[in-house]
Amino acid sequence: MKNYFKNMKAITKVDYATYLGVIAAFVIVTLLQSAGMLTRSMTGMLVPICCYICMAVSLNLTVGILGELSLGHAGFMSVGAFSGVIVSMSLQSSVPNELVRLVLALVVGAILAAVVGFVVGIPVLRLRGDYLAIVTLAFGEIIKGIINCLLVGWDENGLHIALNIDGTKTMDSLHLEEGAIQIIKGAQGAAGNHRIATFTAGFVLVMITLIIVLNLVRSRTGRAVMAIRDNRIAAESVGINVTKYKLIAFVTSAALAGAAGALFGLNYSSVSADQFDFNTSILVLVYVVLGGLGNIWGSIIATVVLYVLPEALREFSDYRMLAYAVVLILVMLATNNERFKAALSRVIPKRRKGAAVNG
Repeated sequence: MKNYFKNMKAITKVDYATYLGVIAAFVIVTLLQSAGMLTRSMTGMLVPICCYICMAVSLNLTVGILGELSLGHAGFMSVGAFSGVIVSMSLQSSVPNELVRLVLALVVGAILAAVVGFVVGIPVLRLRGDYLAIVTLAFGEIIKGIINCLLVGWDENGLHIALNIDGTKTMDSLHLEEGAIQIIKGAQGAAGNHRIATFTAGFVLVMITLIIVLNLVRSRTGRAVMAIRDNRIAAESVGINVTKYKLIAFVTSAALAGAAGALFGLNYSSVSADQFDFNTSILVLVYVVLGGLGNIWGSIIATVVLYVLPEALREFSDYRMLAYAVVLILVMLATNNERFKAALSRVIPKRRKGAAVNG
Protein backbone atom coordinates (compact mmCIF):
# COMPACT_ATOMS: atom_id res chain seq x y z
CA MET A 1 0.00 0.00 0.00
CA LYS A 2 2.85 2.34 0.84
CA ASN A 3 4.47 1.75 -2.59
CA TYR A 4 1.09 2.33 -4.26
CA PHE A 5 0.75 5.82 -2.77
CA LYS A 6 4.36 6.59 -3.71
CA ASN A 7 3.66 5.59 -7.30
CA MET A 8 0.46 7.66 -7.41
CA LYS A 9 2.35 10.66 -6.03
CA ALA A 10 4.99 10.27 -8.76
CA ILE A 11 2.26 10.01 -11.40
CA THR A 12 0.60 13.17 -10.10
CA LYS A 13 3.91 15.03 -10.43
CA VAL A 14 4.19 13.89 -14.05
CA ASP A 15 0.63 15.11 -14.72
CA TYR A 16 1.35 18.50 -13.17
CA ALA A 17 4.54 18.72 -15.22
CA THR A 18 2.47 18.06 -18.35
CA TYR A 19 0.03 20.84 -17.50
CA LEU A 20 2.80 23.28 -16.62
CA GLY A 21 4.71 22.42 -19.79
CA VAL A 22 1.68 23.17 -21.98
CA ILE A 23 0.97 26.40 -20.08
CA ALA A 24 4.61 27.49 -20.44
CA ALA A 25 4.53 26.76 -24.19
CA PHE A 26 1.33 28.81 -24.54
CA VAL A 27 2.83 31.78 -22.68
CA ILE A 28 6.05 31.69 -24.73
CA VAL A 29 4.23 31.44 -28.06
CA THR A 30 1.83 34.24 -27.06
CA LEU A 31 4.74 36.51 -26.15
CA LEU A 32 6.50 35.73 -29.43
CA GLN A 33 3.30 36.40 -31.34
CA SER A 34 2.67 39.73 -29.59
CA ALA A 35 6.27 40.75 -30.28
CA GLY A 36 5.82 39.98 -33.99
CA MET A 37 8.52 37.31 -33.98
CA LEU A 38 6.33 34.64 -35.60
CA THR A 39 5.85 34.52 -39.35
CA ARG A 40 2.37 34.71 -40.81
CA SER A 41 2.45 31.05 -41.78
CA MET A 42 3.53 29.98 -38.30
CA THR A 43 0.77 32.09 -36.74
CA GLY A 44 -1.75 30.41 -39.01
CA MET A 45 -0.58 27.00 -37.81
CA LEU A 46 -1.22 27.63 -34.10
CA VAL A 47 -4.91 26.67 -34.02
CA PRO A 48 -4.49 23.56 -36.24
CA ILE A 49 -1.61 22.41 -34.02
CA CYS A 50 -3.89 22.66 -30.97
CA CYS A 51 -6.58 20.70 -32.84
CA TYR A 52 -4.18 17.95 -33.83
CA ILE A 53 -2.75 17.74 -30.31
CA CYS A 54 -6.28 17.08 -29.04
CA MET A 55 -6.75 14.53 -31.82
CA ALA A 56 -3.48 12.74 -31.00
CA VAL A 57 -4.11 12.67 -27.24
CA SER A 58 -7.68 11.42 -27.73
CA LEU A 59 -6.59 8.75 -30.24
CA ASN A 60 -3.86 7.68 -27.80
CA LEU A 61 -6.68 6.90 -25.37
CA THR A 62 -8.02 4.36 -27.87
CA VAL A 63 -4.79 3.04 -29.36
CA GLY A 64 -2.33 3.38 -26.48
CA ILE A 65 -4.47 3.06 -23.34
CA LEU A 66 -7.23 0.78 -24.64
CA GLY A 67 -4.97 -1.06 -27.08
CA GLU A 68 -7.36 -1.05 -30.05
CA LEU A 69 -6.38 0.16 -33.52
CA SER A 70 -8.79 2.77 -34.89
CA LEU A 71 -8.42 4.17 -38.42
CA GLY A 72 -11.56 6.28 -38.48
CA HIS A 73 -10.68 9.03 -36.03
CA ALA A 74 -10.95 11.68 -38.76
CA GLY A 75 -14.61 10.68 -39.08
CA PHE A 76 -15.34 11.94 -35.56
CA MET A 77 -13.36 15.07 -36.34
CA SER A 78 -15.51 15.72 -39.42
CA VAL A 79 -18.72 15.23 -37.41
CA GLY A 80 -17.53 17.86 -34.95
CA ALA A 81 -16.29 20.19 -37.69
CA PHE A 82 -19.51 20.34 -39.71
CA SER A 83 -21.85 20.32 -36.72
CA GLY A 84 -19.78 23.15 -35.21
CA VAL A 85 -20.00 25.15 -38.44
CA ILE A 86 -23.77 24.60 -38.59
CA VAL A 87 -24.20 25.81 -34.99
CA SER A 88 -21.99 28.85 -35.49
CA MET A 89 -23.56 30.00 -38.76
CA SER A 90 -27.11 29.33 -37.56
CA LEU A 91 -26.66 31.45 -34.45
CA GLN A 92 -24.97 34.44 -36.09
CA SER A 93 -27.99 36.71 -35.71
CA SER A 94 -29.39 35.40 -32.41
CA VAL A 95 -26.00 35.04 -30.63
CA PRO A 96 -23.69 37.85 -31.83
CA ASN A 97 -21.02 37.07 -29.21
CA GLU A 98 -18.35 35.01 -31.00
CA LEU A 99 -16.99 33.41 -27.82
CA VAL A 100 -20.42 32.10 -26.84
CA ARG A 101 -20.98 30.72 -30.35
CA LEU A 102 -17.58 29.07 -30.28
CA VAL A 103 -18.26 27.39 -26.94
CA LEU A 104 -21.68 26.19 -28.12
CA ALA A 105 -20.14 24.86 -31.34
CA LEU A 106 -17.46 22.93 -29.43
CA VAL A 107 -20.01 21.46 -27.01
CA VAL A 108 -22.41 20.41 -29.79
CA GLY A 109 -19.53 18.99 -31.86
CA ALA A 110 -18.33 16.94 -28.88
CA ILE A 111 -21.84 15.66 -28.05
CA LEU A 112 -22.70 14.64 -31.62
CA ALA A 113 -19.32 12.95 -32.09
CA ALA A 114 -19.86 11.10 -28.79
CA VAL A 115 -23.30 9.94 -29.96
CA VAL A 116 -21.83 8.71 -33.25
CA GLY A 117 -18.99 7.04 -31.33
CA PHE A 118 -21.52 5.29 -29.09
CA VAL A 119 -23.62 4.07 -32.02
CA VAL A 120 -20.54 2.88 -33.92
CA GLY A 121 -18.76 1.52 -30.84
CA ILE A 122 -21.50 -0.90 -29.72
CA PRO A 123 -21.06 -3.30 -32.68
CA VAL A 124 -17.49 -2.36 -33.63
CA LEU A 125 -15.82 -2.88 -30.24
CA ARG A 126 -16.86 -6.53 -30.25
CA LEU A 127 -14.21 -6.97 -32.94
CA ARG A 128 -10.46 -7.05 -32.38
CA GLY A 129 -7.21 -6.28 -34.18
CA ASP A 130 -7.30 -5.93 -37.95
CA TYR A 131 -11.07 -6.42 -38.12
CA LEU A 132 -11.65 -3.43 -35.83
CA ALA A 133 -9.22 -1.32 -37.86
CA ILE A 134 -10.98 -2.17 -41.14
CA VAL A 135 -14.45 -1.41 -39.77
CA THR A 136 -13.38 1.94 -38.28
CA LEU A 137 -11.73 2.78 -41.61
CA ALA A 138 -15.03 2.00 -43.38
CA PHE A 139 -16.87 4.18 -40.85
CA GLY A 140 -14.64 7.15 -41.67
CA GLU A 141 -15.35 6.75 -45.38
CA ILE A 142 -19.10 6.43 -44.74
CA ILE A 143 -19.11 9.69 -42.78
CA LYS A 144 -17.20 11.37 -45.59
CA GLY A 145 -19.74 10.08 -48.14
CA ILE A 146 -22.71 11.28 -46.09
CA ILE A 147 -21.27 14.78 -45.71
CA ASN A 148 -20.59 14.95 -49.45
CA CYS A 149 -24.32 14.38 -49.97
CA LEU A 150 -25.46 16.76 -47.23
CA LEU A 151 -27.30 20.00 -48.01
CA VAL A 152 -27.93 22.35 -45.09
CA GLY A 153 -29.39 25.85 -44.99
CA TRP A 154 -30.80 28.25 -42.42
CA ASP A 155 -33.57 30.81 -42.65
CA GLU A 156 -36.15 32.37 -40.33
CA ASN A 157 -37.99 29.02 -40.23
CA GLY A 158 -34.98 27.16 -38.88
CA LEU A 159 -32.65 24.52 -40.31
CA HIS A 160 -33.34 22.88 -43.65
CA ILE A 161 -31.54 19.58 -44.28
CA ALA A 162 -31.57 17.25 -47.27
CA LEU A 163 -29.46 14.34 -48.54
CA ASN A 164 -28.49 14.52 -52.21
CA ILE A 165 -27.97 10.79 -52.58
CA ASP A 166 -29.17 10.48 -56.19
CA GLY A 167 -27.37 13.66 -57.30
CA THR A 168 -30.54 15.43 -58.44
CA LYS A 169 -30.94 17.88 -55.54
CA THR A 170 -29.43 21.33 -55.20
CA MET A 171 -29.61 24.07 -52.57
CA ASP A 172 -32.84 25.22 -54.27
CA SER A 173 -34.40 21.95 -53.12
CA LEU A 174 -34.27 23.25 -49.55
CA HIS A 175 -36.77 26.03 -50.45
CA LEU A 176 -34.98 28.63 -48.36
CA GLU A 177 -36.47 32.06 -47.74
CA GLU A 178 -34.84 35.23 -49.06
CA GLY A 179 -31.75 36.22 -47.08
CA ALA A 180 -31.16 32.65 -45.89
CA ILE A 181 -27.71 31.23 -45.12
CA GLN A 182 -26.45 28.34 -47.23
CA ILE A 183 -24.27 26.39 -44.81
CA ILE A 184 -23.28 23.05 -46.38
CA LYS A 185 -23.44 22.59 -50.15
CA GLY A 186 -22.77 18.90 -50.61
CA ALA A 187 -19.36 18.05 -52.06
CA GLN A 188 -18.44 21.75 -52.00
CA GLY A 189 -18.56 21.60 -48.21
CA ALA A 190 -19.20 24.62 -46.02
CA ALA A 191 -18.12 28.01 -47.36
CA GLY A 192 -18.41 31.55 -46.09
CA ASN A 193 -17.76 30.55 -42.47
CA HIS A 194 -16.93 33.22 -39.91
CA ARG A 195 -13.49 32.39 -38.53
CA ILE A 196 -14.00 32.60 -34.78
CA ALA A 197 -11.42 30.04 -33.61
CA THR A 198 -8.49 31.48 -31.63
CA PHE A 199 -5.20 30.21 -30.29
CA THR A 200 -6.41 30.87 -26.74
CA ALA A 201 -9.46 28.68 -27.36
CA GLY A 202 -7.16 26.01 -28.76
CA PHE A 203 -4.98 26.16 -25.65
CA VAL A 204 -8.04 25.83 -23.38
CA LEU A 205 -9.26 22.84 -25.40
CA VAL A 206 -5.83 21.18 -25.13
CA MET A 207 -5.88 21.67 -21.35
CA ILE A 208 -9.41 20.26 -21.08
CA THR A 209 -8.38 17.27 -23.20
CA LEU A 210 -5.33 16.60 -21.03
CA ILE A 211 -7.34 16.91 -17.80
CA ILE A 212 -10.02 14.51 -19.05
CA VAL A 213 -7.60 11.91 -20.47
CA LEU A 214 -5.07 11.97 -17.62
CA ASN A 215 -7.74 11.82 -14.92
CA LEU A 216 -9.51 9.02 -16.77
CA VAL A 217 -6.27 7.03 -17.05
CA ARG A 218 -5.48 7.45 -13.34
CA SER A 219 -9.03 6.57 -12.25
CA ARG A 220 -10.55 3.19 -11.50
CA THR A 221 -12.08 3.20 -14.97
CA GLY A 222 -8.66 3.81 -16.52
CA ARG A 223 -7.12 0.92 -14.59
CA ALA A 224 -9.94 -1.32 -15.82
CA VAL A 225 -9.33 -0.18 -19.42
CA MET A 226 -5.60 -0.94 -19.13
CA ALA A 227 -6.37 -4.31 -17.56
CA ILE A 228 -8.49 -5.14 -20.62
CA ARG A 229 -5.63 -4.04 -22.85
CA ASP A 230 -3.06 -6.16 -21.03
CA ASN A 231 -5.16 -9.33 -20.73
CA ARG A 232 -8.81 -9.41 -21.77
CA ILE A 233 -9.47 -12.90 -20.42
CA ALA A 234 -7.97 -12.11 -17.02
CA ALA A 235 -9.99 -8.89 -16.85
CA GLU A 236 -13.21 -10.76 -17.58
CA SER A 237 -12.36 -13.39 -14.98
CA VAL A 238 -12.29 -10.78 -12.18
CA GLY A 239 -15.66 -9.33 -13.21
CA ILE A 240 -14.66 -6.37 -15.41
CA ASN A 241 -17.34 -5.53 -17.97
CA VAL A 242 -15.15 -5.43 -21.08
CA THR A 243 -17.72 -3.90 -23.45
CA LYS A 244 -18.65 -1.17 -20.97
CA TYR A 245 -15.11 0.05 -20.31
CA LYS A 246 -14.05 -0.20 -23.94
CA LEU A 247 -17.09 1.87 -24.88
CA ILE A 248 -16.27 4.51 -22.25
CA ALA A 249 -12.77 4.96 -23.65
CA PHE A 250 -13.98 4.94 -27.26
CA VAL A 251 -16.80 7.45 -26.71
CA THR A 252 -14.55 9.77 -24.69
CA SER A 253 -11.98 9.67 -27.48
CA ALA A 254 -14.69 10.41 -30.07
CA ALA A 255 -16.09 13.35 -28.07
CA LEU A 256 -12.67 14.99 -27.75
CA ALA A 257 -12.04 14.48 -31.48
CA GLY A 258 -15.43 16.10 -32.19
CA ALA A 259 -14.53 19.17 -30.12
CA ALA A 260 -11.17 19.41 -31.91
CA GLY A 261 -12.97 19.13 -35.24
CA ALA A 262 -15.37 21.97 -34.34
CA LEU A 263 -12.43 24.23 -33.48
CA PHE A 264 -10.66 23.19 -36.69
CA GLY A 265 -13.72 23.88 -38.84
CA LEU A 266 -14.23 27.33 -37.36
CA ASN A 267 -10.61 28.27 -38.08
CA TYR A 268 -11.20 28.32 -41.86
CA SER A 269 -13.59 30.18 -44.11
CA SER A 270 -14.34 26.98 -46.02
CA VAL A 271 -14.28 23.31 -45.02
CA SER A 272 -14.81 20.19 -47.14
CA ALA A 273 -15.18 16.51 -46.32
CA ASP A 274 -11.95 15.73 -48.20
CA GLN A 275 -10.00 17.38 -45.37
CA PHE A 276 -11.05 14.52 -43.06
CA ASP A 277 -10.25 11.50 -45.18
CA PHE A 278 -8.25 8.33 -44.51
CA ASN A 279 -4.96 10.24 -44.81
CA THR A 280 -5.92 12.45 -41.87
CA SER A 281 -6.61 9.41 -39.68
CA ILE A 282 -3.24 7.93 -40.64
CA LEU A 283 -1.50 11.26 -39.96
CA VAL A 284 -2.90 11.40 -36.42
CA LEU A 285 -1.99 7.74 -35.92
CA VAL A 286 1.59 8.56 -36.94
CA TYR A 287 1.67 11.27 -34.25
CA VAL A 288 0.53 8.73 -31.66
CA VAL A 289 2.90 5.94 -32.69
CA LEU A 290 5.89 8.23 -33.05
CA GLY A 291 5.23 9.83 -29.67
CA GLY A 292 4.84 6.44 -28.01
CA LEU A 293 1.71 4.41 -27.31
CA GLY A 294 0.25 5.53 -24.01
CA ASN A 295 2.68 8.44 -23.73
CA ILE A 296 0.71 11.69 -23.58
CA TRP A 297 3.79 13.94 -23.57
CA GLY A 298 5.12 12.05 -26.57
CA SER A 299 1.88 12.63 -28.50
CA ILE A 300 2.08 16.37 -27.85
CA ILE A 301 5.72 16.70 -28.88
CA ALA A 302 5.37 14.45 -31.94
CA THR A 303 2.33 16.42 -33.13
CA VAL A 304 4.06 19.79 -32.85
CA VAL A 305 7.29 18.62 -34.46
CA LEU A 306 5.72 16.69 -37.34
CA TYR A 307 3.15 19.41 -38.10
CA VAL A 308 5.75 22.18 -38.15
CA LEU A 309 8.46 20.13 -39.91
CA PRO A 310 7.04 20.38 -43.48
CA GLU A 311 6.82 24.17 -43.07
CA ALA A 312 10.36 24.33 -41.67
CA LEU A 313 11.59 22.33 -44.68
CA ARG A 314 9.77 24.52 -47.19
CA GLU A 315 13.03 26.06 -48.40
CA PHE A 316 14.00 22.62 -49.74
CA SER A 317 11.06 22.93 -52.14
CA ASP A 318 10.37 19.63 -53.91
CA TYR A 319 12.54 17.64 -51.52
CA ARG A 320 10.83 18.68 -48.29
CA MET A 321 8.35 15.76 -48.22
CA LEU A 322 11.21 13.38 -48.99
CA ALA A 323 13.14 14.83 -46.05
CA TYR A 324 9.97 14.54 -43.92
CA ALA A 325 9.69 10.83 -44.75
CA VAL A 326 13.40 10.24 -44.05
CA VAL A 327 13.08 11.91 -40.64
CA LEU A 328 10.09 9.67 -39.82
CA ILE A 329 12.02 6.54 -40.77
CA LEU A 330 15.10 7.56 -38.78
CA VAL A 331 13.06 8.36 -35.68
CA MET A 332 11.20 5.05 -35.85
CA LEU A 333 14.49 3.16 -36.29
CA ALA A 334 16.03 5.02 -33.37
CA THR A 335 13.10 4.46 -31.02
CA ASN A 336 13.15 0.73 -31.79
CA ASN A 337 16.92 0.39 -31.32
CA GLU A 338 17.95 -1.35 -28.08
CA ARG A 339 21.16 0.68 -27.71
CA PHE A 340 19.26 3.92 -28.17
CA LYS A 341 16.69 2.85 -25.57
CA ALA A 342 19.47 1.90 -23.15
CA ALA A 343 21.15 5.28 -23.61
CA LEU A 344 17.82 7.04 -23.17
CA SER A 345 17.09 5.12 -19.97
CA ARG A 346 20.29 6.50 -18.45
CA VAL A 347 19.09 10.04 -19.09
CA ILE A 348 15.45 9.45 -18.16
CA PRO A 349 15.13 7.23 -15.06
CA LYS A 350 12.65 4.39 -15.31
CA ARG A 351 9.47 4.44 -13.31
CA ARG A 352 8.75 2.02 -10.56
CA LYS A 353 7.04 -1.17 -11.47
CA GLY A 354 3.36 -0.49 -10.65
CA ALA A 355 3.26 2.96 -12.11
CA ALA A 356 0.56 3.49 -14.70
CA VAL A 357 0.99 4.42 -18.31
CA ASN A 358 3.38 7.28 -19.09
CA GLY A 359 1.92 10.76 -18.92
